[in-house]
Amino acid sequence: MQHKSIQGIDVPEIGLGTYKLYGKECMKTVTDAISMGYRHIDTAQMYKNEKEIGDAIYGSGIDREEFFITTKIWHTNLDHDDVLQTVEDSLRELRSPYVDLLLIHWPNSQYPLEQTLEAMMVLRDQGKAESIGISNFPLSMTKSVIEDLRIPILCNQVEYHPYLAQFDLLDYSYDNEILIGAYSPLAQGKVFQDEVLARIGSEYGKTAGQVALRWLIEQENVIAIPKATSSEHLRENLDIFDFQLSDEHFESIDTLARNLRLVSPSFAPEWE
Repeated sequence: MQHKSIQGIDVPEIGLGTYKLYGKECMKTVTDAISMGYRHIDTAQMYKNEKEIGDAIYGSGIDREEFFITTKIWHTNLDHDDVLQTVEDSLRELRSPYVDLLLIHWPNSQYPLEQTLEAMMVLRDQGKAESIGISNFPLSMTKSVIEDLRIPILCNQVEYHPYLAQFDLLDYSYDNEILIGAYSPLAQGKVFQDEVLARIGSEYGKTAGQVALRWLIEQENVIAIPKATSSEHLRENLDIFDFQLSDEHFESIDTLARNLRLVSPSFAPEWE
């Protein structure tokens, strides 16, 4: 596994997304992934699977320090005291005294952002969150966190795949040394039907999905968090470190962007 180093912290470039993984299926998938070498596990309070993930990590017998665990505070839990309480609940479920990365899952204007972030800073100072960050924040809101509130965040996790460009956020990440976490990096399976990605993949002996993931992690400051359940896809998503895209192929993938946003719930912010 290769890592991105940001703010002196090493983050595995490929993580395991666990949205809609529940119960025994979640436990088995995470256990299998760990046995294959995954060490970056991404969850959230809303996913309702923190317990299974905690049990799988504990049951692996591998030291907690070997893992990079991310969880996210749900958008209705952003009151200062709710942040403190619900994260304690998450840590208990995860069977861990800390998470490596704690994110605001979605912005919510009903709660003062400064108070939410202050509570997260308390948790960081207590050692219960090694780093803090945001998710689903457009560029203007990201700038507000960093420039107006001056909160030191590690990451903004956003939907990012070949059909949804995030180049403005990416440029900003370079200037401010923050990580961009790409969720839905395979566009919920749509990349597998893409002729351009398939043609490029054929030149490297790789699938369209592997090409899409490679395109992401070859971008500075970007990590990818694909979801998979089958052993085949879990292995496939890890098998992307033995080739490099040519400049021509990289640029061809850049041209696929068409502002296809797949995740936009009713409470989402105004996208830019």
